[in-house]
Amino acid sequence: MSLLCAASVAVFLSACGGNDAVDLLNPGSAWPPQPTVTGHRGASALRPEHTLASYQKAIDDGADIIEPDLVSTKDGVLVARHENEIGGTTDVAGILKFATRKATKTIDGIPVTGWFTEDFTLAELKTLRAKERIPANRPANTAYDGQFEIPTLQEVLDLVKKETLAKGRTIGIYLETKHPSYFKEIGLPLEKRLVDQLVAGGYRGKDAAVYLQSFEVANLKELRSLTKMRIVQLIDNPKNPPAPNGAPRNAPYDFVVAKNGRTYADMVTPAGLKEIAVYADVVSPYKEVIIPRTAANELGAATSFVADAHAAGLKVHTWTLRPENPFLPVSMRAPVVTSLSQRGDSAAEITAYLKAGIDGFFTDDPAVGRAAVTAFTKK
Repeated sequence: MSLLCAASVAVFLSACGGNDAVDLLNPGSAWPPQPTVTGHRGASALRPEHTLASYQKAIDDGADIIEPDLVSTKDGVLVARHENEIGGTTDVAGILKFATRKATKTIDGIPVTGWFTEDFTLAELKTLRAKERIPANRPANTAYDGQFEIPTLQEVLDLVKKETLAKGRTIGIYLETKHPSYFKEIGLPLEKRLVDQLVAGGYRGKDAAVYLQSFEVANLKELRSLTKMRIVQLIDNPKNPPAPNGAPRNAPYDFVVAKNGRTYADMVTPAGLKEIAVYADVVSPYKEVIIPRTAANELGAATSFVADAHAAGLKVHTWTLRPENPFLPVSMRAPVVTSLSQRGDSAAEITAYLKAGIDGFFTDDPAVGRAAVTAFTKK
């Protein structure tokens, strides 16, 4: 480490009241700054998602936190992918030796065909390369196809530590356990391995710059029994239609398995939010739970969700604020409004949610998110 870098780190450590590098990762309850900018799958509007390059870009562009989703390899290593099916995000479909690995599996009640991380060892996954998941929306990202590996959780943690030291500010990590009931069923449970790896990496309970999130409930309660790190209940769109096979998509999958009849709509009521507050610190709903869209696909009036969640003692983060036309309200789209890749006024949408009182948000372009927060907080 250079003398200049060492001096910068020493100043930052002194400001945080700590005396070693681990304290940078454990900033306590005053962290994170609000409103909080989380790089959703990194800076996924600018680099293929869930790659070290995407996370690096998010950090460079001012994200407070980066957000990896976690699945398991056959040999039990946690890796960053949005889904365990990797046909859409890697080059696996074009690799002849892996052709026989293609399979159809039932994931959360829905048949899925492709290639799955749990059928590959880490060494095998490391021979694959990432590609852009939605090239029609992000054609520029295809220039990076074939360049980046699938990162392990450990590699992401190492990047966060390195960049926290280099930039002199705490960079958080927002970790989603994907399909936890499924992975438990096949003998690759995620929860204890995740907590053990974080603890081994120097993260210390409630002071850690970590969020642990899931769309399910039982695994969050299990995580709460294992750690005091921040827990986040994700809420999907309560209006989701059933899957083509009739499987419900408007409820946590562990609720579906238990056949208890409860849905996300039950969870977003004042009573439901109070139940969430027993085991979670944050509730993170699909954005239209907070500001519904009108029939004309414009932003409507904000609901009482944020006030209800705050009354229950929960912070509110929302997802996902994306810059391309198809994801924006009609009046915020750029000409031509029918373009799949044209970028509209994402900052205006973000500002509307900040005005609704959220504590943080996920964005695919953290530079836009940071600029929107800066402008909003200066008013």
